[in-house]
Amino acid sequence: MKKARRIMTEGPIPPILIKMAAGMLFGFIAMSAFNAVDTYFVGRLGAMELAAMSYTFPVVMILNSIALGLGVGLSSNVSRAIGAGKNHLVKRLTTDGLVLAVLVVIIIGMAGILTIVPLFSILGAEGRTLGLIKDYMTIWYFGVPFVVIPMVGNNVIRATGDTLTPSLIMMTSVFINVILDPLMIFGIGPFPAMGISGAALATVIARLTTFFFSLSILGLREKLLSFEIPHHSEVLSNWKQIAYIGVPAALVQAINPLTLGVLTRILAGFGDKVVAGFGAAGRLEFLIMAIPAAFGTVMAPFAGQNWGAKKIERIKEGVRFSAMASLLWGVIVFVLFLFASESIIGLFSSDPVVRNAGAAYMKIMGLGYGFFGILMISSQSLNAMNKPLHSAGVTITKSFIINIPLALIGSRVLMESGVFTASLIANISGGLLGLFIVFRILNHKISQLRETVQATAG
Repeated sequence: MKKARRIMTEGPIPPILIKMAAGMLFGFIAMSAFNAVDTYFVGRLGAMELAAMSYTFPVVMILNSIALGLGVGLSSNVSRAIGAGKNHLVKRLTTDGLVLAVLVVIIIGMAGILTIVPLFSILGAEGRTLGLIKDYMTIWYFGVPFVVIPMVGNNVIRATGDTLTPSLIMMTSVFINVILDPLMIFGIGPFPAMGISGAALATVIARLTTFFFSLSILGLREKLLSFEIPHHSEVLSNWKQIAYIGVPAALVQAINPLTLGVLTRILAGFGDKVVAGFGAAGRLEFLIMAIPAAFGTVMAPFAGQNWGAKKIERIKEGVRFSAMASLLWGVIVFVLFLFASESIIGLFSSDPVVRNAGAAYMKIMGLGYGFFGILMISSQSLNAMNKPLHSAGVTITKSFIINIPLALIGSRVLMESGVFTASLIANISGGLLGLFIVFRILNHKISQLRETVQATAG
């Protein structure tokens, strides 16, 4: 592990966060582009295929959330170990965390394939749409190892302070996906026309590259993979530490797509085309949220290392700066969506119902993206500070106490616009609540450290 990367406990804070966020931004743009490319080409097949992919989105995101939860749990422990100077523990945690990821992959793949039809039937899919979903998800589940393991590995790389390398790895997979999608979906050249199944296969092949690159960086460059046979008690202890953060983090990560699944079910009552518009706008949302999400992601290693080094004031300044950046970006997005939402959503579908639903979502949600970014920043900071239950509590409140109940009420009053407005209110409330809790914990920690210093001096 290169010492030059362990710079987050010293030096001016805004330049550090901006540099790391810039590196991370490429990764989020890559992930957003990955989703947008799939949506674009599948949308060319027709509204039914686009609706089928929209139904898969919440489930795919829940499974991704499990991987992200593992990654957050591992990176939180790794970053704090780096800040405390425990290099041997960093190596052991990384190796044990990846082994845990392999075990999780086996369970996900087997359970997923067995539950495709009943699960998506519950979400409201039926007929030919359900058949298209089965074609897509059967292939996708076989590629789960190439999704989960690189996500976990890339989180460790970021914990060392290197946000650029994981982004470059993800961008490589995007380029491969861009090339393979049209070839496999439409059957260009020697490739057969596979339709939505081609999109799934292209995704699996593209993710395979991230699998090999991520493990190579961890093992060959960073030297963070241990081939020693550890004592089982040490492995179990590390798994427990990872799970303490990872399980709540996975639940938090899963809550948003789970909420999305409930909202999709509510919107299904207004027709598949409304679901298609909602799904297309939702995939664009990942691109729009790239900058706030980048600051949220870099706050994890930044807060973790400074928490381990007991430099709490640096965390406060980092959270404050990141929150202001998120709000500024939210204003820019709101203005953009206010005037250009119809044109943007029109890139994905020419159907007027799809376009109107997607544009309505973008205009309403534009007001809340800055606050959603603050929620991300708060959540990542809380996990890094070893406060996963606080992070989970904020997201549970936002989704289950505010968003879903208001969506059920709003759908009866304002139809689909009522569902979108409920999400706006939830994002604003969640962001403010998360920020309040973060600063309360940080101020309490500062008081504790001052009392310790005074007691020692006395």
